[in-house]
Amino acid sequence: MAKLYFYYAAMNAGKSTTLLQADFNYRERGMETMLWTAAHDDRAGVGTIGSRIALSAPAHTYWPEIDLFDAVAEELKARDLHCVLVDEAQFLTRDHVLQLCQVTDELKIPVLCYGLRTDFQANLFEGSAALLALADELIELKAVCECGRKATMNLRVDAEGHAVATGAQTEIGGNDRYIALCRRHFFERLREWEARQLSLDIPH
Repeated sequence: MAKLYFYYAAMNAGKSTTLLQADFNYRERGMETMLWTAAHDDRAGVGTIGSRIALSAPAHTYWPEIDLFDAVAEELKARDLHCVLVDEAQFLTRDHVLQLCQVTDELKIPVLCYGLRTDFQANLFEGSAALLALADELIELKAVCECGRKATMNLRVDAEGHAVATGAQTEIGGNDRYIALCRRHFFERLREWEARQLSLDIPH
């Protein structure tokens, strides 16, 4: 039976690498896949899934208005599909996730989604919240904090490496903009940010 899977983790846990390995495994066995990534994620190039270890693959792009069920159903007219793989799944909308549920339930195609669980303010992304609620299988991939513990949080930093706690939820960036931390060190760094903001507000 086809299932909807959500592989989630903090930054730098190898989500894209794991996706590309899964894609390779399917194709090595002569099976057809369809890859998707967010249209606005251009770190490896628009329509490209790239990993930190220099693996990459072309992918279809999704944006808020696209119907993923219709897109997959249309692709099925041209070729068989054995798996749909979605990178940067935190940027899916709830409607997208419902459409992916249709892909598994009505088209009988497994869907593997990979993404962050929370943003730099420890809030759930829309896509991640929907996947946590609706996916058949939830699999946590492990990232490592600077202290050696499991990293579950994503800290946004500025050019000097200071924590940033304000701004838009979505700001595309890599290792120079985000740090994966355990919960303890995430909140320690946020308290440092708060203290720094207070010191900047005090007249000298």
